[in-house]
Amino acid sequence: MSSNSNNNRLVVPQARDAMDQFKMESAREVGVNLKQGYNGDLTAKEAGSIGGQMVKKMIESYENGLK
Repeated sequence: MSSNSNNNRLVVPQARDAMDQFKMESAREVGVNLKQGYNGDLTAKEAGSIGGQMVKKMIESYENGLK
């Protein structure tokens, strides 16, 4: 399987600001100091905890929408 540079492309590009805000909120909730712009100095554990928190919140939101 080849690497695709478009893996992080949003389906709705106008959602970029909302996704960035969501990422910042999730980082705060797990105690990671995320800054605007480059965050290549994060550890894999820190980056994973942010992504995990985002997925957790998305699943909770979806489940609440089913009720």
